[in-house]
Amino acid sequence: MFSSIFSTSAPVDPNAPTFHPVTTQAKELHGHLEPKDTEWLCSSGFVAETQIFYTIADDGTFMMCQIIHSSVGLFYPTIQFTCKIYNPKTKETTWKSVNVSNFVTPPPGLDKRSCKADEFSVTHKSAPGSDYPETYTVRANLAQDLQLSLEVTRPKLIPGYKIGSGDKGGYTYFGHDLGKPDGYVIHRFWPRYYATGHIIRNGAASTIQGPGMFVHAIQGMRPDLVAASWNFAHFQSPQHGGVSAIQMEFTTIAKYGMKGPTSGGVSVNVGSLVVGDRLAAVTAETRLPDVESSAAAAVKSRASHLKPEHDPETGYNVPTELLFEWAAPSLISESPGTYAAKLHVDVGDCAHPKGLVEKVDFMAEVPRLLKVAVNYVSGTKPYIYQANNLAIHVVVPPLTVFSQTSAAMEMIRTAGRIVLTIIPGIFDHAAIHDGG
Repeated sequence: MFSSIFSTSAPVDPNAPTFHPVTTQAKELHGHLEPKDTEWLCSSGFVAETQIFYTIADDGTFMMCQIIHSSVGLFYPTIQFTCKIYNPKTKETTWKSVNVSNFVTPPPGLDKRSCKADEFSVTHKSAPGSDYPETYTVRANLAQDLQLSLEVTRPKLIPGYKIGSGDKGGYTYFGHDLGKPDGYVIHRFWPRYYATGHIIRNGAASTIQGPGMFVHAIQGMRPDLVAASWNFAHFQSPQHGGVSAIQMEFTTIAKYGMKGPTSGGVSVNVGSLVVGDRLAAVTAETRLPDVESSAAAAVKSRASHLKPEHDPETGYNVPTELLFEWAAPSLISESPGTYAAKLHVDVGDCAHPKGLVEKVDFMAEVPRLLKVAVNYVSGTKPYIYQANNLAIHVVVPPLTVFSQTSAAMEMIRTAGRIVLTIIPGIFDHAAIHDGG
């Protein structure tokens, strides 16, 4: 059980890959989600599994509801329900993280896409053939001063996805031996949903309504071994019938790379574009350290840190601007060709940040047993930067779209709101490749 945690064995070939990204495992970009892909696995060993609902309300309010199932060796799993609500107009932040009791999956009469505990319930329902074939209902009583109820529905033309098909779609492996990997990560997504619900804070009720995204992710190893840094981007807009652009990117530590155990700093990025409330493209790209990416690549999925500066509060070099890029073949049959998009975000400098919600101590966010294990190994203090900004998303649809309608040019510029989460460095600074 602990071999993947403390293993020191080396590959027979010192230049053999110690990292196998999802982009090299998959034969196609867009893999359809099967019902079991979003079921809770609740694995033992050193595994963190999470489901997260990110909602960007029509008034700009951002709400995150996250369930985390954490196993640490032989210890009994820790299950947390975490909720964050941020209003960019009032700057008010509500935050709760509760260790729940009596976690069960599946609840009676449901499958393992649903779960419950004394403090919350998440109920999945299917309606095949309808305009909204899947729904999650999230209810939580997290404290005397915070209760919430949220219904999340997925439109039929925006299917969930993973990179690659089959049981192993969405998997990235660590270690030289694919048969006995050191660990793995899995990501499955709903790129756009619609949410309605209400929140009760300190006895006062308010409504929430707007689009969002859902992700089911699993880390089958310690978080300090998975990545040196992370970038998350989540853009939503009601314009042009509904537009969404998301990206998830991580960069490996030095141990895990494509040319042996010191060739890390590999960036893996997965994303998607929704245009007109239809899944238009799924993107995925792997970039190697010190190798310039082609501007003419047919498939792009990139997050670049621009104009970095030193943050004296945390000790990290952080971007003052970010550029996100997408490109991939169209998934819309009547619009063959390539969808491409760019999104540039100005987040300001350290003295004058723009849209900064807060800087979060990463170790304060993880379960206690995991925190002890990671602190023992690393002795470092990583931070999470979270921002909520207005942004303009530039989409270039296939040429076939332009031939169909003179109004197609209007689709290029889309105003909306983007939520950013940046972990500039977790444990292994030397492995981070500065794309800016």
